[in-house]
Amino acid sequence: MNVDEFWAVVESAGAGLDGRAGDAGEAVAAALVTRLAATSPEGILEFQELFDQLHGALYRWDVWAAAYLIGGGCSDDSFMDFRAGVIAQGREWYERVLASPDALADHAMVRQAAAEKDDYALFAESVNYVACEAYERVTNDDHAFYDALEARQHVAVGVEPDMGEDFGFDDDDEMRRRLPRLAVLFLGPEDD
Repeated sequence: MNVDEFWAVVESAGAGLDGRAGDAGEAVAAALVTRLAATSPEGILEFQELFDQLHGALYRWDVWAAAYLIGGGCSDDSFMDFRAGVIAQGREWYERVLASPDALADHAMVRQAAAEKDDYALFAESVNYVACEAYERVTNDDHAFYDALEARQHVAVGVEPDMGEDFGFDDDDEMRRRLPRLAVLFLGPEDD
């Protein structure tokens, strides 16, 4: 599976879901599991490897700050779910967020969440586990996925990702400076 095929699977899973908010990614995750289960075990493992690469590329302070604003706070576990939720939105949104997390101010689910004071927009925990579930479905073995994935991976130990410049998420002025459009949605207009 190449990156174009990865995005085709993700986007076909999201088609027809109308950007459902509030289900923590359950609908798109279920659709992804079904689509992945129709491929081979090898294809599922390749999907997971690409997912991990794309997920890792979002592991940056500015993306985390966006998740913090949208979620009214964001732990490291929740940040995993947020990154999965961004991937579940498809290639266009993924690339927009990668280029500028503040672009999420244009996302319909984010705007709705801001209006309704909903802290769960784009947090999709179940999307993190779609390949595992699909692999279990295909192989009928609920322990084989992680062993098979580990056998394929050659991870460099001790390499820290470049997260960019760290900054205080509780500093409203800093958040307004770095993510001005999201800050207006979630912090309100700046006081003069």
